[in-house]
Amino acid sequence: MTASGDRFDYVIVGAGSAGAVLASRLSEDPRSTVCLIEAGPKDTHPFIAMPLGLIWLAKNTRHNWLYASAPQHGLGGRSVSIPRGRVLGGSSAINGMIYIRGQREDYDRWAEAGCTGWDYESVLPYFIKSENNRAPDLNGVHHGKSGPLSVTDLADPNPMDTVFIEAAGQLQFRPNRDFNGAGQEGVGIYQVTQDGGRRHSTAHAFLEPARGRANLRVVTSSQVAALEWSNDRVAGVRVRDGDGNERAIGADREVILSAGAIGSPEILMRSGIGPGADLTAAGIAVKHDLPGVGANLHDHVDCLVICKSRSRTPYGLSAGAAPKLFYEGLRYLAARRGMLASNMVEAGGFVRSQPDVERPDIQFHFIPGRKSHRGRMLEYGHGVSLHTGVLRPKSRGAVTLNEADPSARPVIDLGLLREEDDMQLLMRGVKIARDILRQQPFAPHGLSEILPGDGVTNDAELTAFIREHARSVYHPVGTCAMGTGPRAVVDPRLKVRGVEGLRIVDASIMPEIVSGNTNAPTIMIAEKAADMIRQDAATRH
Repeated sequence: MTASGDRFDYVIVGAGSAGAVLASRLSEDPRSTVCLIEAGPKDTHPFIAMPLGLIWLAKNTRHNWLYASAPQHGLGGRSVSIPRGRVLGGSSAINGMIYIRGQREDYDRWAEAGCTGWDYESVLPYFIKSENNRAPDLNGVHHGKSGPLSVTDLADPNPMDTVFIEAAGQLQFRPNRDFNGAGQEGVGIYQVTQDGGRRHSTAHAFLEPARGRANLRVVTSSQVAALEWSNDRVAGVRVRDGDGNERAIGADREVILSAGAIGSPEILMRSGIGPGADLTAAGIAVKHDLPGVGANLHDHVDCLVICKSRSRTPYGLSAGAAPKLFYEGLRYLAARRGMLASNMVEAGGFVRSQPDVERPDIQFHFIPGRKSHRGRMLEYGHGVSLHTGVLRPKSRGAVTLNEADPSARPVIDLGLLREEDDMQLLMRGVKIARDILRQQPFAPHGLSEILPGDGVTNDAELTAFIREHARSVYHPVGTCAMGTGPRAVVDPRLKVRGVEGLRIVDASIMPEIVSGNTNAPTIMIAEKAADMIRQDAATRH
C-alpha cells in the first residue's frame, strides 16, 4: 500500500456517476490507497435528497457547472444550456433519476467496432452487480437484488401517467413494465434511483458506505488544473482549491479521469494531450498528439410538446390546488411520499418512428405537469408535457479549448441537428407525440396545445418550430471515445492510447451513445473498469 502525504496508488478526478463508483470499488482492497477529487462541494443541500428538488438544481451554480453550448447551426444559431453536476455524486445528484440501460444492440455494436469485452452479454453482469432492484415482480435474470444502487418504482405516480400509457396504446404502442428486461420497446412508468423516497446518487449508494475506510481520501471543492508528468508518464495531478492555492497529488499506479464528457477532454488538452495543431494554436506544449480528444461529442437531441389542461389532476400551481400542495409538503415530511418524491419525468417509453425500423429510435419522457414555454422555472396552471428524443443521433460536435484564452471554459459544440437525418427523425417523433396527446384517454382532462400550437400544421412549420425549440436532453458522450482506430482516445481497457499511467472512466469513452438515459451505463462502465484496473495491477505485481 502506497500512501505518503499527497501520494496515493490511484488518483480519481471527478466524484460523479463513475468516479464515486470507482473510489468505492478500488478502496475495497485495503492494500490500495485511493484519492478522489471533486471540484464541487459535499452533497448536503436538501434539494439533492428531495427528488422534486431537481427543478431548482437545474440552475443552481453551486452544484451545477451550467455550461452553455456554442451557437448551434442546426438550431438557428441558438446556444443551449448543458447542466452537469458539480458536487459529490456529479450529475447523479442533479439528474432525473431515470434508470435505463439502453438496448442490447448498442453494446454489441461497440464490440463489433473493436471494443472487445463490451458486448451486451459481457456488460450485463456489471449492471446487475450495481443494482438493488426493489420491485418484487422483476426477476433476477435481468436485475440485481443486492447491489449498492437502489432502483425502485415510484411510490406515487401521478394518475396522468396511466392516461399517457392508455393514449399511446390507442396508437398500438404496447405497455412495457420493464424497460431493462427482455426488451426495451413500449411505454410505461420509469424506474428511478431512489431509496425510501430520497434520491440515491452514486455518492449515497457507493461513496457513503466507503467513507470510513482508512485507505480512501475524498477531497472536495478542489479543481484539477492539469496532469503532472514524470518523463512520458502521468504521475499525478495539480489541484487548485477554492482560494486559488495549488498543490500536486501523486499517483504511483494510475490517474483516472472521471470528469465527464466535457471535463475529461478539457483536462487532457490543458495537459498537452490532444490534437497537436489545436494545442499549439492555443499556446499549449504538446505532450502527446492524440487527434480524437474532444471529437465525437454527441447527445440526444430533444423537443417538447406542452399542453395546458382544464383538469387539476396533473401537477401544477393554481389557487384550487393550494390545499393539495400544502398536504403534499406534509406528506413528504412525514412519509417521503407523494409529489415531492416525484422525479417529474415519471413515464415515457421507446418506440419505432416507422414500422420498418429495426428497433426503437425515439424515446419519450412524459411529465404530468405543465413545463414553462418561456424559460421560467415554473408556470401557473396545470397541464402535461411530452419530450421527444432521437435515440441514436448521427450529428457530431466537439469540445475544444478557447484559443484566445485557454484557461477559460472550453468551447462546447454539441452539433445538434447538424445532420438532416436527425431532423427528419425528430420531426416524425414530435408528430407521434402530438398524436398521443390528442387521443381519447386525454379528452376528459381538456388538453389544449401550447407548443407547437394549433398554428403549426405542416412539415415546413414543424421544422421551423423544432429548430427554434429543440435542445439537448443532457446526455453528452463520446469525447474520449474507446476503440482501436486512429481517432480512438482509449483502448478497450480504457487506457489512454500512447500515455502511461492514465485511464479514462466516464461517459466520454462511449464510441456511440446508448439508446436511453446515460447514468446507468456510466455506472456500469465504472464497475467494469474497476475490475480491469484490479486485474492489471495484479498482473504488474
